[in-house]
Amino acid sequence: MLSILIPTYNYNIEALVAELHAQSTACKIDFEILCYDDGSTNLEIIAANKSIDELKNTTYKVLDSNIGRSAIRNLLAKEANYDLLLFLDADVIPVKDEFISNYITAFTESTQLIFGGVNYQDKKPNNEEMLRWVFGRKREVVPLNERKKSVYLSFLSCNFLIKKDIFNSVNFNEEISLDAHEDLLFSFNLKENDIAISHINNPIYHLGLESSEIYLKKSLKGVKASLSLAKNNLIHIEYTRIIRTFHNCKKIGVNFLLALLFPVFKNSFETNLLSKKPSLFIFDLYKLSYLCYISKNE
Repeated sequence: MLSILIPTYNYNIEALVAELHAQSTACKIDFEILCYDDGSTNLEIIAANKSIDELKNTTYKVLDSNIGRSAIRNLLAKEANYDLLLFLDADVIPVKDEFISNYITAFTESTQLIFGGVNYQDKKPNNEEMLRWVFGRKREVVPLNERKKSVYLSFLSCNFLIKKDIFNSVNFNEEISLDAHEDLLFSFNLKENDIAISHINNPIYHLGLESSEIYLKKSLKGVKASLSLAKNNLIHIEYTRIIRTFHNCKKIGVNFLLALLFPVFKNSFETNLLSKKPSLFIFDLYKLSYLCYISKNE
């Protein structure tokens, strides 16, 4: 019936697995929970996570080395024993007590993939983590009716159910950089292969907030990776807003002005984005001007 697949790295997943195990058991279905650790370095977390092996139908496996986010998901799918695959990130927790039941009820013979959505808790985090929380609540928490209008771009890989044969037909691309947007490329491949994404209201809370400083660095790597995907024809230029905006800026010749903007205002941008009241407008401008800056000689 159901294989619940959780890749993890230096994150305690005891509470998540316990909740999923309890819900799956209550549903009285055949299930397994496979938790693969991608070469964690925190021995205390590894020791804590090993306790989940004591749960029936649950496996915690530590890989010898870090193989990356795409490869570990493909490995989990390959070694899953059931036809329905529920992928969850390690740093999440179901919002609803009927999380597993809702997915099982929603999945029919004609269903290919379901995305349940993502949510963030109302309580504000520390100021050092504010950017990730604000971005998540404003950009990733999308109402169901809005998600249905843009079924592919509103998809995130932190919480989705898919048929195993469908997943095997697309997989996550293991050739791209570990810092690249594997979610973005995966959703584009789903679209190109006419794989339908159904959206339901069955969210998880995203708990693992990064510091604003780390998130800023990852964001710049991410937009650079998105540009690389477009240049290598792995996604269409029009597929994402920032790459589409970047190319429109080039068309009308304002990219050079934006390229000049980045080094001049970089510190000012970062002062705001690392503050307790980060502006997403400045965040967008920060990333766009960075793209123009690194591409100014092309």
